[in-house]
Amino acid sequence: MSTDYAYDEEGYLWPFFVFTLTTIITLPLTYMLINRSRDPAAQFSRVQTDFKHQHSHLVDSLRKTEKRKDRKIWLLAAVVGGWAIMGYMLYLISITEVPAQKLWNPYDILNIPESASEKVIKSTYKKLSLKFHPDKVKVDPSKNETVEDLNNRYVEISKAYQALTDEDVRNNFIQYGNPDGKQGYSINIGLPKVIISDGNGKYVVLLYTLIFGVLLPYLVGSWWYGTLRRSKEGVLMESANRLFKEYRDDIDESGIIEALSIGQEYEELFKGDRADTGLSKIESRILAEGELSPLAGGLSAKDRRKLEDLESGPRRKALALLWAYLGRVDLDDESLEKAKYQVAPIAAALNKSFNAIALAYMNTAPLLGSYYTNQSLIQAMPPKSSPLLQLPHFSPKVVKAIQGDSRVHTSVQNFMDKPDATRRSLAVGKNLLTDEQYHEAVKVAKQLPYLRVAKAFFKVTGERFIIPSSLVTLVVKGRFVPPGSEKVPKVVETDLEDIDPAEDDLDAILGRKTPKQIGKDEKGKPIYEAAESDPITPPLVAAPYFARDHSPRWHVFLTDSKQGRVAVPPFTFAQFDKPIFEADGKTPTFAMQTLKAQFQAPPQAGHYTFVMHVVCDSYVGFDTKMEVTLIVEEANKAALMKDEEEISEPEEDSIAGIMNAAKGGAPPAPKPAKKKVESEDESDEESGTEEEADTTSDTNTDTEDEGN
Repeated sequence: MSTDYAYDEEGYLWPFFVFTLTTIITLPLTYMLINRSRDPAAQFSRVQTDFKHQHSHLVDSLRKTEKRKDRKIWLLAAVVGGWAIMGYMLYLISITEVPAQKLWNPYDILNIPESASEKVIKSTYKKLSLKFHPDKVKVDPSKNETVEDLNNRYVEISKAYQALTDEDVRNNFIQYGNPDGKQGYSINIGLPKVIISDGNGKYVVLLYTLIFGVLLPYLVGSWWYGTLRRSKEGVLMESANRLFKEYRDDIDESGIIEALSIGQEYEELFKGDRADTGLSKIESRILAEGELSPLAGGLSAKDRRKLEDLESGPRRKALALLWAYLGRVDLDDESLEKAKYQVAPIAAALNKSFNAIALAYMNTAPLLGSYYTNQSLIQAMPPKSSPLLQLPHFSPKVVKAIQGDSRVHTSVQNFMDKPDATRRSLAVGKNLLTDEQYHEAVKVAKQLPYLRVAKAFFKVTGERFIIPSSLVTLVVKGRFVPPGSEKVPKVVETDLEDIDPAEDDLDAILGRKTPKQIGKDEKGKPIYEAAESDPITPPLVAAPYFARDHSPRWHVFLTDSKQGRVAVPPFTFAQFDKPIFEADGKTPTFAMQTLKAQFQAPPQAGHYTFVMHVVCDSYVGFDTKMEVTLIVEEANKAALMKDEEEISEPEEDSIAGIMNAAKGGAPPAPKPAKKKVESEDESDEESGTEEEADTTSDTNTDTEDEGN
């Protein structure tokens, strides 16, 4: 038995082959193109504002350019070409007639019915053999016949007769469908034979060599090199290595900004003469006298010396442009203004890498510094500048009029808490804001998502006590209360509780459902229904100077203030379980949000006081810092306390209660409800802090033994 390979002589197979191959390549490319063409920011709501600064057109242009970057021209051409080829192949398939495959049938060859008798079969065979015997039949040129065709016809007649009369041949026909027995396999190759005939085979070999020996290794190598060239934060590995060398335990925001200028990305942005073009003009503008700070760019004297000590080149220009961006310094040059807005997103990406480096060292100051630097980059504000600069139309002159000679910056919340008449008297006036500008600033302020923490505590799901090395959950309860919100409802005490799901409710345990009270049973106990909810995303950051769309994130982590170390690494939250604003996008819901972070409890019992940080990476002055206490009980003591709590007085309607009454005993008085103590003597069931967070007070972290 052999295998025969047959090429597509009649041209009906190769369109299927080409269509299949093209489909395998085109469909994934189409998916990639659609994903890259879709604007991720389209699914997010936005802060409603009409504010446009002098260079808004440049920022909008850079945002659109960044979105178009992902839409590769070659990808679009490949997709269009692929679909065109697929369409043409479908057209060929529809018009090409597929040859019918005839089954070998001895009755058809002898031209007799299947019910023919043996006598009829023999007589018919005799007539046909006499008629088509090679010695008697002659070739008819008019019919395009050859001697080989006549011989093949006679052989077929003989085989057909034998299949109907000879027992062995007949068995072969019945079992295998052929009088000669089992046949070899025939494999049809979906390529025209002309491709490899007439000396064309070498071109096929060359094509396969180019595809599998050159193109495929190049694509795989490019992909692999691209993954190795960048870190998981998306920056060049060389830039990450340079940032690692710039890290210091005492680095502050200004030092981080200087470190961010070392990125290799700036060398690609400022190639050749572009590194020095306009540098002197930029430096003269940022080193001019400022209104809120000694220098217009917001630099300190130390920052100025660091800038001037750098050699001319991409890094010095990048650093100068960063200070020009943070200080919102007008450079009076279209190309320099564009470069100013280009460096900020690059610095923000590099800051992610620096954040990862700071987190690896687990030091509090550099980690907080990286978050504060990110706020400054997104809002285009110098480090430690007034949070009021986040509001539209607020210039240093307006901020100075509001703050006066005070050395303490006025936060957006404090400003918006003032009566409208007071705010207006401070901000509106000659060389300050107009009425329209004031209304726009207030409108934006009332849409900013300020997360006000109401309570934070620790718990172990399903347990009443926290024991050493158990899996602890930090629960943070808070509401989004935009600055200047009116008629803020009081916090409902039940909203501050965290209900443990039922043991058999796996969805709720995994966080896919939120327990919701739907009523009470006959004993007054609440009935909860597990209701699924879609995650809610906050509006995109109101950042008119930042040339990227950015979704705000909140980072929750615990630190040890005595040692200046991070105790529990940050947990990042970009989605929430309840709506932040109503359907109009402006009216806050004041819904209680729940943030949860799990970590392992300390291995020893005791009272552990941490400083909890809730940091927003996008808005200045919207952070929370508060003390939380984790109470870890000894495992044996926790078990003993649990057993004692489970011993209760006999109830009046129980058998024990009836017997107690028969002996003359009074029925037990109902147990008073446990009152939660929000202090160091708080119930051992939960350990934590419930208070309005103080964002400015200093806190100390004490780790005590239980005996102290």
